[in-house]
Amino acid sequence: MAPGALAKSAVRRVQKVARQALYRRREQVDEAQLLESFGATRAEDLVTLALDQRTSRAWCEVSQRKSARAAIQSVPGAKARTVLRAERALRQEWDVFGTPVSFGEGKPVDWSLDPVSGRRFPMDPVERMPLHVTGMDPKYPWVMGRLDSVVALAQGAWVADRKAERSRFATAFVHQTLDFLQANPVGMGVHWTCPMEISLRAANLAQALAMFADAPEVRRPEFLVPVLGALAEHCAWVEAHLEDTSAVPNNHLVSNYVGLAVVGLLFPELPGAPRQVALAANGLRTQMDAQVHPEGTSFEGSIPYHRLSVELFTLAFLVARGAGVSLGPAYEARLRLMFVAARAWSSESGLAPQIGDNDSGRVFPFQDREDGDHSYLAGLGAALFSDAGLGGGVFPDEAAWLLGDAGFVRFHALPAASAPTSVSFAEGGFHILRGEGVVLTVSAGKQGQRGVGGHSHNDKLSFELHLAGRPVIVDSGTGSYTRDPALRNAMRSTAAHNTLQVDGAEQAPLDPARLFALPEDARARVVAFQPGSKHDRLVVRHDGYRHLPAPVGIERTFFLDRHVRALAVGDRLVGTGRHEVVGRLHLPDAQARWCQPAAEVLARAGRVKEGPEAFDARALEIGPADAPAGWVLFGQGLETLLVPSHYSPGYGRVVPAVSVEFRRQLTPPAWLGWVFVFR
Repeated sequence: MAPGALAKSAVRRVQKVARQALYRRREQVDEAQLLESFGATRAEDLVTLALDQRTSRAWCEVSQRKSARAAIQSVPGAKARTVLRAERALRQEWDVFGTPVSFGEGKPVDWSLDPVSGRRFPMDPVERMPLHVTGMDPKYPWVMGRLDSVVALAQGAWVADRKAERSRFATAFVHQTLDFLQANPVGMGVHWTCPMEISLRAANLAQALAMFADAPEVRRPEFLVPVLGALAEHCAWVEAHLEDTSAVPNNHLVSNYVGLAVVGLLFPELPGAPRQVALAANGLRTQMDAQVHPEGTSFEGSIPYHRLSVELFTLAFLVARGAGVSLGPAYEARLRLMFVAARAWSSESGLAPQIGDNDSGRVFPFQDREDGDHSYLAGLGAALFSDAGLGGGVFPDEAAWLLGDAGFVRFHALPAASAPTSVSFAEGGFHILRGEGVVLTVSAGKQGQRGVGGHSHNDKLSFELHLAGRPVIVDSGTGSYTRDPALRNAMRSTAAHNTLQVDGAEQAPLDPARLFALPEDARARVVAFQPGSKHDRLVVRHDGYRHLPAPVGIERTFFLDRHVRALAVGDRLVGTGRHEVVGRLHLPDAQARWCQPAAEVLARAGRVKEGPEAFDARALEIGPADAPAGWVLFGQGLETLLVPSHYSPGYGRVVPAVSVEFRRQLTPPAWLGWVFVFR
């Protein structure tokens, strides 16, 4: 870090100590404080003052229910999907990173349970919590404790046609909320260890409370007093524990501000709300500038985390706009570009490449989606900004809920946008070559988070290839964070990516003690980006092996020929000494086999520029035997073999797969390459 950045970090740490000292000296919000802040004399008055006198027009206000219902009714299947999610929330069922958890309607929830290990986090003060315990993962109970389930209950009540159904959802909201608050006292247990989770829980609870504002089951002082007090306590905790003291603040700090903004704007009478809203608004403007590049890509160095960041910044924008608070034209302009970027790398089916960490995180719990599904972002952005460049496709459930009938009308008034074209996001380090059903996303740029690399991998010059909307050659994924540190490092290693490895070395050192840091050793960059009408050419390089005793530099060329329907990839090595070089292509499954390539396939491979002059006698056929996606033909002189591997399509899930290795001993300067001929 630069000296100035170090100084700022030190100042933030001192400020945090002061904030926490003030927090410890305060008294918890009680009924008397709530009555004073709302200008009430009796607890019964809070019902009217907090739930009836509402000036916000945010998406979750009862005043927006009719519009949201109309939009949901207009989207095929949206109501059924809403009811299904609401019924699961009623039964208190969660899909926790692929592990099903169920407690039953109206029953107590084991909020501290890690369902994979079967162990529970202790109900200790957070200062003494053993959070990072090998074999356990706090992210699992956090999924339940984020309380997006109460938003699902409220949505179920909004679309329900019968009074008895609405009452059942409202009763479940009351029971689940009180159960959580009673089981997780302020500052105790796993659910108070991460301000990001506390912030998003508060935002969900506040939005659900606004949605249930006219429900008789909610309009009782014995429920409303503890819930309003809990919202105030959540915000006070977050304000005192802002996640701004790391070397480079990231999405956690944005989440903190989002929680403060949503709660304070929906319930502005709460103690501290005006101060917290001002803090959040200024913080959001600052972090939009700091964490989103002018081209619209997140600074996290991760495409899955880009999706999380879009949702965070969008929720804050929508609730602020509904409350009449402007976050400024610069914020709005850069937010729009985040939607543009997401469309640029999404395939025709809406799947995005899995480059960088993927913790399956979302903020909009409106429709269950695959971990790589970014399809809804273009439609949401189109309706939000009336942007014709994002138009076409399907109006998503997320837009129906957040923008209502007006958003539906705006979306369908837009013309269909032209298909995305090849683009290079130099700041984000993502470079996309596409056309004719092919989407190739290459990683070549700086480590994310301004060099900290917290969510970056050793994936420089690696890529993910989608054909006809589905991933064919993939990034291996993330697997796990703190539950299994060895798996964490294996999944972010050079060997887990579709790039060259020299002498078994890493592009950048992986420190076992720092699971969320990756040094800026590779210095990956673009040498040439040359899109064209019939073919695209991308040349990238990195210096991650310059530290070897006999240094080596690598330059990789991608040549996508849309006319021939083939991709040529060539690696040029410059340096000294003799080296063992291994390249890998990771597949999402085990559907691959060696075959004798057909004459037509060989002929097409030979017509692609930048490919090998001669090919090995056998080719790798990828995909189902009766409908292969294509064939990989390797240059002569490479030793090739299929090896068992694994693939993580989302956080917490690892499935068997295979990868193909191609290797050669060589002395630079040298070149090796291969061609993928598409079916």
